[in-house]
Amino acid sequence: MRARSHPAAPSIDFAALAARIKAWGIELGFGKIGIAGVDLHEDEARLLAWLREGRHGSMHYMQRHGVKRSRPQELQPGTLRVISARMDYYPRDAKEPWSVLHDGERGYVARYALGRDYHRLIRMRLQKLADRIGKEIGPFGYRAFADSAPVLEKALARDAGLGWIGKHTLLLDRDAGSWFFLGELYTDLPLPVDAPSTAHCGTCSRCIDICPTRAITGPYRLDARRCIAYLTIESKDAIPEALRPLIGNRVFGCDDCQLVCPWNKFAQPTREEAFAPRHGLDGAKLVELFAWSEEEFLRKTEGMPIRRAGYQGWLRNVAVALGNAPHSPEIVAALEARATDPSPLVREHVEWALREQTKKMRHRQSGIAPGSSPGQAAVAPGSHLDV
Repeated sequence: MRARSHPAAPSIDFAALAARIKAWGIELGFGKIGIAGVDLHEDEARLLAWLREGRHGSMHYMQRHGVKRSRPQELQPGTLRVISARMDYYPRDAKEPWSVLHDGERGYVARYALGRDYHRLIRMRLQKLADRIGKEIGPFGYRAFADSAPVLEKALARDAGLGWIGKHTLLLDRDAGSWFFLGELYTDLPLPVDAPSTAHCGTCSRCIDICPTRAITGPYRLDARRCIAYLTIESKDAIPEALRPLIGNRVFGCDDCQLVCPWNKFAQPTREEAFAPRHGLDGAKLVELFAWSEEEFLRKTEGMPIRRAGYQGWLRNVAVALGNAPHSPEIVAALEARATDPSPLVREHVEWALREQTKKMRHRQSGIAPGSSPGQAAVAPGSHLDV
């Protein structure tokens, strides 16, 4: 955080400045800007309980950061307010999600990860916003974040009036749904705070009902250890065998809870060309993705969120999807080509996938339908299931 040195601070009209900050944010491509205080003690209690229950899985950094995540002034001394920013990311020209999820031979990539990595882009926009503020009032203290430090961004965005935390634990807005990224400017400016958003989920439970792995264990309760986003992105370990059939063809993340949310009918496609799908990853064939060499993976995912999975994690994920795919000689051949992969992690998942393909072949030969996989998005948008 840069040192604050504007002696004329008492003469600054902070209410007027806050209004200008929000207008400048829109000019920079953000969907909405809000301002929050730094008191997150209730959210801190929930965070600590979640950690004690071990629901964060192998994301040990969540514990290492301690309470810095819920105490902005400890993460960045001098912080008085948090300027919270929202940026839409739903790609305008991506293939229709349900059509990909229903096609077991194609890989589904979470919509946020189809284009450019958002971290640097949002931080750059926040820096431009800070520069504009500095031009207006002189030097001031600030630090920009975009999912790049221990920040309770959803709680801060809620307090800044950008939306409420839904039953799926994502932020929701009545006018924008949930298809957006968040970023923050921690600042020492005593700006007036916005009114927190109120919740509008009502009795709806579609996000809970649709979750393929039942990771949403109840309203506002997420067990990351069962979440497909965690299993295919954050975790570097073997995917628990019992969960593999439930993953279906989701090779990087999962959007099901957002796809069925009624509020997302108000979401607007992004205006950012940087978030447009790259390399046909909005519905590529699994056998093509599985054939990527490490050099090809690194080249095609350069500057993209998919890099986070790593090459071995990517092959692990695609192997599971191939195991869940309808039986075909092409898929079996693709799996057999990696049966002796140098990575024990990849080999384990290839072996499992080959066993699954063998089962499907035997079912086909016997004339008995094996049934549909619960991970293949067999639930139509808006349907309700019994938990």
